[in-house]
Formats: sequence, structure tokens, C-alpha cells
Amino acid sequence: MAQKTSEKGLAGAAAPVVTEPGRVRNVVLVGHSGSGKTTLVEALLAATGTIPRAGSVADGTTVTDHDPAAVRQQRSVALACAPLLHDGVKINLLDAPGYADFVGELRAGLRAADAALFVVSAVDGVDDSTVALWEECAAVGMPRAVAITRLDHPRADYEQALQDCQDAFGDNVMPIYQPMLGDDGQSVVGLLGLVTLRVLDYSQGYPPRTGQVEPAHMNPIADDRNQLIEGIIAESEDETLMDRYVAGELISTEALVPDLEKAVARGNFYPVIPVCAGTGVGLDALLDGLVGGAPSPLEHELPVVTGVDGSPRPPLTCDPDGPLVAEVVRTTIDRHVGRVSLVRVFSGTLRPDQTLHVSGHGMAERGHPDHDADERVAHVYSPLGAQLREVGGCIAGDICAITKSGSAETGDTLSIKDDPLLMEPWSMPEPLLPIAVVAKTRSDEDALAKNLARLVAGDPTLRLERNPETHQLVLWTMGESHADVVLDRLRAGGVELDTEPVKVALRETFGAGSQGHGRHVKQSGGHGQYAVCDIKVEPLPRGEGFQFVDKVVGGAVPHNYIPSVEKGVRAQLEKGLVAGYPVVDLRVTLYDGKAHSVDSSDAAFQTAGALALRAAAESGQITLLEPVDEIVVKVPDTYVGSVMSDLSGRRGRPMGSESDGDASLVRAEVPATELVRYAVELRALTSGTGTFTRHYVRHEPMPAHLADAARKEHVR
Repeated sequence: MAQKTSEKGLAGAAAPVVTEPGRVRNVVLVGHSGSGKTTLVEALLAATGTIPRAGSVADGTTVTDHDPAAVRQQRSVALACAPLLHDGVKINLLDAPGYADFVGELRAGLRAADAALFVVSAVDGVDDSTVALWEECAAVGMPRAVAITRLDHPRADYEQALQDCQDAFGDNVMPIYQPMLGDDGQSVVGLLGLVTLRVLDYSQGYPPRTGQVEPAHMNPIADDRNQLIEGIIAESEDETLMDRYVAGELISTEALVPDLEKAVARGNFYPVIPVCAGTGVGLDALLDGLVGGAPSPLEHELPVVTGVDGSPRPPLTCDPDGPLVAEVVRTTIDRHVGRVSLVRVFSGTLRPDQTLHVSGHGMAERGHPDHDADERVAHVYSPLGAQLREVGGCIAGDICAITKSGSAETGDTLSIKDDPLLMEPWSMPEPLLPIAVVAKTRSDEDALAKNLARLVAGDPTLRLERNPETHQLVLWTMGESHADVVLDRLRAGGVELDTEPVKVALRETFGAGSQGHGRHVKQSGGHGQYAVCDIKVEPLPRGEGFQFVDKVVGGAVPHNYIPSVEKGVRAQLEKGLVAGYPVVDLRVTLYDGKAHSVDSSDAAFQTAGALALRAAAESGQITLLEPVDEIVVKVPDTYVGSVMSDLSGRRGRPMGSESDGDASLVRAEVPATELVRYAVELRALTSGTGTFTRHYVRHEPMPAHLADAARKEHVR
């Protein structure tokens, strides 16, 4: 079962608290789904005494996979924070989902972190999606390290996994430890430090016995050690080291380790550490590496801030005594405590009983209107997965949680109310898979609206749209897995709902000119209704809209009723003529008609105008128009041919391709009806590496067989 959130604290280890930013490390764990990130976090928490024993993904008892959807799917679906203390340093481990649908959670983790730990399975190696994640981290200048996990699996191949990492991630990806095998020649029972020449022996369990490398073991590691030392020296600021090394001098560990740690913290060197969560191999080495090599918040450049009105402000510094500036990196709604906000403090100190200004700007198009509010923070917590442990405050550089905020959403800036600030938002991917949802009963509609508002507040990759033309409530998601999680959360909130096929907003127009006669005459005693009008309809070029022209002569239609005819025509245009879609791009000319001195009225001429347009449609050629989008697909070069062939099969018109670094950009115009599930299908076609953007270009005539199907669907 998932763990329950508690505001009263967690039985066991106290929440780690530090008073200096230099004693904080914020590390996000990155890697493809199934690489072992969550299991590694559990092992590290248990090894440091943060939890009494490690939980299991299969049993749903891990600290970071507390979301019910994560427990059921046995994979991470949301960012979670798990702090621990090692050698007096607080390490905030941020467990990010590895599946592509949850890239928004990954980017939130990158925002909150100062370094990334890539977790690579010794069984599965490196896939294309992991390479894409590496490039994403490189784009934001994130220092990186690699942990090769699952060494105890029967199919584990550490050497191949290491080679995969070096091939995929490029230069300066080097191991700083070498696995040591047991007497059976297969199981990994120890590590040998290539820099420290220290042996870590786990054959008797964790923690390991330590010793120095025996002379007999020096020759097998000589090449790896020399390559590593040369890499460290190349990044060193001490220009004499290389000369001393070339001259044959033995460079001491004391001289190498500081340079190694500086190179890692600056993002110039990427150490590889073998780790096995099941046996404990390498856990202490990894912790030492994170403390020594991962940059502290003092070394990480902070985001740009402005005034709420956009006015420039001085750059932030990671100073606990500076002005308070923090950011909500994740928002969840908990059944027990309400809204829970995971917060990274960049400047100042966040304290209980403090009144803050909450600012959220720039996300209106995603369904997050700009908002500003002052709110009081009653308590500050140290999160451990879903557990909340109350603390006395949170300094610059650290991560904490606050609860019961009325307005804070993911991406919002928290600052002092007397001088509110706004932090430059991080880049969020555009959701491209639409899901149409409908409440099962009228009583479910209110619950659906409330739960959707909560989900959108916490998930910037989710966009909510009420389509005024199709009258559908559409959730734009990142993919099928993301959609499944969203629907599960809605149902868990007590909403009974169904999904239905997403409708694409088509249009109707006249393919040729036509004429229509509208006669509305009713006399059944009392005041009657009398209106007659004659119109001519002409198609206009795409995008020209609707024009109404009055060419009545001799007062056949009294002047005061001409606007009534136009109103009736416009009303019929909105209702559609053959398939229920709005009619566009035509000119309607009123040239004749009749009126009655007593029985004519505004309503009668509105009806006559609508009848005239319908009559014109019966004798004219009505064409269905479908929206066409321009899409830009970014894929590795090897998939360009497959993507272009697939787009052609979707009635797309390829517009060429161009190079974009190590990838290619394929441009094409494609009917929107062919793109409803393209987010899923592109991912399958490109092994998860393809991404795309789209924007509306125009409406074009629909092929006859598809138009006939749309008409028949409307009739049903």
C-alpha cells in the first residue's frame, strides 16, 4: 500500500537539518524507466539510517513511489524528494520518472537540482531516450555523474554498460571505481578505487571492509587508472601536474581528488560508479561522490528574477540572509492535508508563520491564469516521499514542503509580500495527446470540474480545453501513460467519468455558387408570420470569412428587416448545413423578398433567412473543410526516412528537413484529423526519441470519402 501523508512526522530518523548552503546537495536521479532509480534511493536511505529498511517497488512500499498510480504501475509517475544526511551534508535525492510521458516531472527535478545522477542498468544499458535526457541536461549546463546499477542480475554486463555510456555520452565519461569479482568469478563483491587505490570489500555485507590495493592488482588496473588520471589532470588548474605526470612522477591521491571534484562540480567530467542496491556494493562510494563532487547550491547559477511587473532586479545569490525567493517545483493534492507544495528555496530563508507573496505568470495559455496573492505559511516541512516532518525553516539552497496554500501552483514564485518578485519559468513541453472526457451523470459534473482544476494546478504539462465548436471537454496530455494517471486521479477523487473519441473541428463551405428562396408564412388565427427572401451565395477564398451584401431594390424587403435576414443567416451558419459544422468563407447577397404590413416581424425574417440558406445548400455543392497543421518533428537522423514516409501516409505534405545538431527537423503540413494520436505513434516509430510541435495553418477541402463518413456520422 502507498504510504500515508502525515503532518505529525515520521517515526524513526529525524529530518536532516543544515544551517549552511554549502552543506546541501540537490541531486536528481535520471534514467529510463526500469533502470533502478527508485530502488537505489531506497538503498541509500536505508544505508544512512534514514529509514529502518529498504522498501520494494513490487510491494509498493518505497518512499518515493507513494502515488497510487506508481504503486499500481510499478514505476515512478511523479517527482519525489528523499533527503538524507551523510558526513554532515544533506543530500536531497529527487527521484524523477524515467518514462517520456512524465518529462514535465523531470524538468521540475532539473529546476530543483544542482546535479544529475544518471542511473544506467547493467542489464539494459543505454537507450535512445536516456541519450535524449543526457542532452537535455547538457543544454542547461547540469553537472552529471553515472551510476551503473543492478550488478547482481544474472544478465548484468558492467563492461558493456560502461562502454555504452562512453559511446552515448561522449568524452570524459570515466569510471573512478572498478568492480571486484568474488570467488565464483561472476558476482561483484567489492570495488577498487582507481584514484584512491582503496579496496572496498562487501563480501561480508554493508558497510564494507576497507584496505589498500595489493601490488599484484596494480597491473590489471594500470590502463584504466592512467586514463582516468590523464583526464583529471587535463581539467586541473595546476598546469604543473601534467609535466610532473609525463616525467613519471607518481601523483598523490591528495593532489588528484580535489581536481576531480572540481571538474565534476563544473560539469566538465562525468564519473562512473558501479552500484548494487541489493547487495550494498558501492553505496558508500556513491554517497562520498555526491558529497565531494556534486556542486553545492553556492556553486550553481540561479534563475533570473524580475519584479512582478517585469522590471529588472539584481541577480540572486544563495544567501540565507538575502531576500526570500523560492519556487514551487511540484504541487499535489493530498486527501489528508490538502494542497502540498514542494519548494526549492533559492535565496533567503523560508520560516513558519511567515506571510508570502505568491506569483504565477506566463502560463495563461495552459489554463493557468496570471495570479498574485498574499498567503501565510503556517508550517515548514522536510518531505520524505509522502511523509512530512516539521522543521524550523528552510535555508537558501535547500528543499522543503508547505501545505494548505490556496493559490500556489507548480512554477509559482514565493517571495516577501513587501517586495514581490517573479522567477523566470523553466521550459515545459507542450501536451500533444488529446483525451475527451465526459461526466457520467450531471451530479458528477461539479466534481469533475473541481478535480480538474486541482490537477491542472499541479501539472503544467496538462492543458484543459473546452472546445466551443465540438462542445467537448478535452485534456491535452503528454501520452497514454500520462493520460492513464490523470484519469486514475480523477476517479480516485470520486468522479465517475467516461472518455470518448476526440472530435476535430471541421468546417463547411459552398464549393460553387447557388441561390436560395426562403419563405416563412404562417397564418392560423391571430397575429401571423410572413417573410420571404431570396439570396445568392458565392464561395470566397479560404480565410475570407463571411460577407453579407444588401442589394434589395424598391423596398421589397423593408430596410428594418434586412439585419434580421442577416441574423438568421448567421445563426444557420453556426449550426451548419450538412454535417453540423460552422459554415465559412462565403458571401450572401440578399437581392429580393416580400413583406406583409401586419404579419412581418424580426423573428419571421430571421427564419426566412435561415430557410433561404438551407435551400441554397440543397441546390449547391457543400464541401467539408478540415484543419491542416504545420508540424516540426525532431528526430535522430536514422529515423528521418521512417518519419517522412509515415507523414506521407497521413496525407501529409513534407516540406523538407534540416539539420539541428545531432538530430534533424522534418517539416510537413498534415491534416489535424491524422494527428490525434500522433504523439503516441511517433514515440513508437522512433523508440521514444521523436518529439514534435504543431500549429494551425488553414482549413482545406476534405477528401470525398472522408467527408461522406463525417456526414453519415452526423446523421446518426
